[in-house]
Amino acid sequence: MSKYIDGFVIPVPQDKIPEYQAIAEKARGIWMEYGALDYRECVAEDKEAREMVSFPALAGTKEGETVVFAYIVYESREHRDEVNAKVMADPRMEEMCPSKSGKEPPFDYKRMAYGGFTTIVGD
Repeated sequence: MSKYIDGFVIPVPQDKIPEYQAIAEKARGIWMEYGALDYRECVAEDKEAREMVSFPALAGTKEGETVVFAYIVYESREHRDEVNAKVMADPRMEEMCPSKSGKEPPFDYKRMAYGGFTTIVGD
């Protein structure tokens, strides 16, 4: 059976990467605890794209920003929905959620791109 992937492209200020990483490490632990098969957060390193759209262009980065590409792997969309329901109900998520914690987020959530994907090649 093909896996289901939640994917994210996020413009993040370069000076906020350590703060973002700390949050991502906590989030990874929670998602994995509730059954995600894999959870990755990746910072752009090779940003040049000749004759195609680069990730910085796609993400609309501004001066001083870089791109984080992230994904979470699940057995299926149903499995994703089950895992995400448990994650969102976990009180530890409130500590990381700016709207509930009152902390300034390390990036602008409204600029984050997200999508759910069905795998068509690979397991």
